[in-house]
Amino acid sequence: MGFTEAIRTVLTKKYATFSGRASRSEYWWFQLFYWLVLVAVSLFAGLLLALFSSDNDELSAVHISIGLPIGIIFLALIVPLIALQVRRFHDRNISGWWYLALAVLSLIPYIGAVVGIAILVISVMRGTDGANKFGPDPLRPEATADVFA
Repeated sequence: MGFTEAIRTVLTKKYATFSGRASRSEYWWFQLFYWLVLVAVSLFAGLLLALFSSDNDELSAVHISIGLPIGIIFLALIVPLIALQVRRFHDRNISGWWYLALAVLSLIPYIGAVVGIAILVISVMRGTDGANKFGPDPLRPEATADVFA
């Protein structure tokens, strides 16, 4: 799966789909897209704030007009990002509820770093071959998990 196909799949076909499985390529291409958008929007917002911000520390219309679109973009991309992470856990044959548990644990200081590493390791690992309890293999849907069939 390529860059544009992964973005199209996540944003149009599986926007808030928490069932099924996601391949590593789908996951990492969308991660790249997400971080590129995040960096680009942040740089653009910082540039606009530097140009139009006044010296006083009050919350102005400029701050609101720049911050509101950033918040909307963040909210629009957080749902497919979480759904994709859950599907990535499903590809490893791990329930998506584990991701919720890890996300809650990541809020605890010092434990959050370990949890982040655990999520990264799970995301990097190869998915289970063949079908598992969450659906068919996204790379080879026709493959089965039967070893002695």
